[in-house]
Amino acid sequence: MESKIKDIKLAPSGHDKINWVKNFMPVMKAVNDEYSVSKPFAGKRMVMTMHLEAKTAYLALVLKNAGAEVIATASNPLSTQDDVCAALVEEGVTVLAHHGCTMEEYDKYIDMALDTEPDIIMDDGGDLIYRLHNDRRELLPKIIGGSEETTTGVLRDKALEAAGKLEFPMMAANDAYCKYLFDNRYGTGQSTWEGIMRATNLVISGKTVVIAGYGWGGKGGAMRAKGLGANVIITEVDPVKAIEAVFDGFRVMPMDEAAKIGDIFLTLTGDKDVIRERHFASMKNGAVMCNSGHFDVEINIPELQAMTESRKQVKEGIEEFKFADGKKLYLLGEGRLVNLACGDGHPAEIMDLSWGVQFFSALYILENHEKLENKVYVLPEEIDQKIAKIKLAAMGIEIDELTPEQYAYLHQC
Repeated sequence: MESKIKDIKLAPSGHDKINWVKNFMPVMKAVNDEYSVSKPFAGKRMVMTMHLEAKTAYLALVLKNAGAEVIATASNPLSTQDDVCAALVEEGVTVLAHHGCTMEEYDKYIDMALDTEPDIIMDDGGDLIYRLHNDRRELLPKIIGGSEETTTGVLRDKALEAAGKLEFPMMAANDAYCKYLFDNRYGTGQSTWEGIMRATNLVISGKTVVIAGYGWGGKGGAMRAKGLGANVIITEVDPVKAIEAVFDGFRVMPMDEAAKIGDIFLTLTGDKDVIRERHFASMKNGAVMCNSGHFDVEINIPELQAMTESRKQVKEGIEEFKFADGKKLYLLGEGRLVNLACGDGHPAEIMDLSWGVQFFSALYILENHEKLENKVYVLPEEIDQKIAKIKLAAMGIEIDELTPEQYAYLHQC
């Protein structure tokens, strides 16, 4: 299949970006060194729907070097980097994406990728799973399994499993320790605030930051906001997570109350309508809103637009919504993932762990699919620990090991 990208002439800067992140991804280097020789994915076609930037490109190349035929589409129109896509095409990966594509083009590219009849899928948010189970069921018999990168997508997979409708095994890559403990917390925490600060060029210290959701992403966002000097408020629906936020030193209150006093609002829940009409009405002039949950539904943009008399882009990545009384609210990155819409996403060192999990999830599916049921699985602990050991060794860090006697003591009946 012919790639559909913006401009192949952009490739040189894309290669530069990929080469840069390679310097900081030792897990993927170790994986590439080993599996580019054995080529376990030889003869297998893989469709990946991910954020197409430099770290993802390195994963795609490692999979290709391991023998896979790789077809890549975007999981977010605003996170696609056109120069990286061009570089991937020059390296032999089929890419169907360009920055800022319409939702019609976005859907078309996913369908075109699925037209290649993949053996394995790598999903980020559940768009591939949804399309396969609802509109492209004729392709299901060929697929041996897949993996899912995000909390949102894993929830969709588990819903299919609970309903008895999941048609092939899926690895919950998101639920591996080496993924969510680092990617969701440190990756989201840092890259989200990089995106916010890059877009706004505003000081964070002294501002009141309202963070919706205190999962691992919310914890990371709150930790970094606190470190930047913000006064942090958490909104939650889970009482246990709310207590945790209190014990971590944050104020907790309903969004109805937080909306009145926040300067910056950040949603990290994975659910819809977290901030909506009544909250917009309560917000003060100049409030900034953004999202680091997977989809652009956490902030109800249609309700915001219906309440305001004008909407315009005032700066790259920033839209102004003006009310009849002159009040202005600002939305970053169209309500999409602010760390990618307004930044470069998670740091390379973090994605090194996440892509290690993704690679070994795909390998686990390949090697075990015949005995796996149509369920959602988590990466076995020994593989998680293998990834962590590679990372520690690359960092020059040694740890203790249990003696046989200590191991026996811990595992005695």
